[in-house]
Amino acid sequence: MLKLSHPKAEIFVPDALALEQALPRTTHLAVGAHQDDLEFMAAHGILECFARDDRWFTGVVVTDGAGSPRDLEYRDYSDEQMKVVRVREQKKAAYVGEYAAQFLLSHPSSAVKDPSAGAVVDDLVAILRACRPGVVYTHNLADKHDTHVAVTLRLLAACRRLPEGERPTRVIGCEVWRDLDWLVDSDKVLMAVDGHENLQAALMGVFDSQIAGGKRYDLGTAGRRKAHATYSESHGTDQHSAVIWGMDLTPLLQADSDPTELVLSHIRRFEADVTARLKKLA
Repeated sequence: MLKLSHPKAEIFVPDALALEQALPRTTHLAVGAHQDDLEFMAAHGILECFARDDRWFTGVVVTDGAGSPRDLEYRDYSDEQMKVVRVREQKKAAYVGEYAAQFLLSHPSSAVKDPSAGAVVDDLVAILRACRPGVVYTHNLADKHDTHVAVTLRLLAACRRLPEGERPTRVIGCEVWRDLDWLVDSDKVLMAVDGHENLQAALMGVFDSQIAGGKRYDLGTAGRRKAHATYSESHGTDQHSAVIWGMDLTPLLQADSDPTELVLSHIRRFEADVTARLKKLA
């Protein structure tokens, strides 16, 4: 039986299927730090599975959402009240997106960022074993939010704890607090999100507590996707109307791999690309 470490952790199944049936149907899994991260960064996985019987998306939100900014009607909410609001919003998104399941692990951010605290990794190992996803989406390692990067490192540690035959076949780091258009083209994972614009808008729009007060994550995220589609190719017409860039983290499933070195290798290739062009044209 799947057990999660935090007493307030929840597993929400939108179609009310028993966990023994709901979790193994997962093909695409997303692990994000906060409520709303999944919908902003892993839309590709959600759309891949939407209205399908052979593909199912499961979401994992690691933190409790207590530290989120608040304004307007949420201005005077306590941290405990905000936790309730954010959980409710995440469940709405899971229902709208027809997720197989939604995990809410309820860890404080401080625990996620502490490398010596093993509860987060233990939870992720249990989830990976129960769901057995083929593709996993998470934050990219060049993200500028500490909790986002910490979540990715804990996820990679959990993947490495599994026998090779039980690990995901692919892990993709996605954009939130730093986009990935700086990657050289050969390093980019292209995730087209052309379809169901109405669904994408609804998935982002349910997070009213984050958008209220002028922080228009929904418009900014949609604009980023459209900008990527247009600016991805300088000498050709647009092939897609919306694109999310990803960083391939699959090599980091190997025990001897180094996350820092992977990111630095991307930076070095970016530096070499810019340098070569300047030298050629100067």
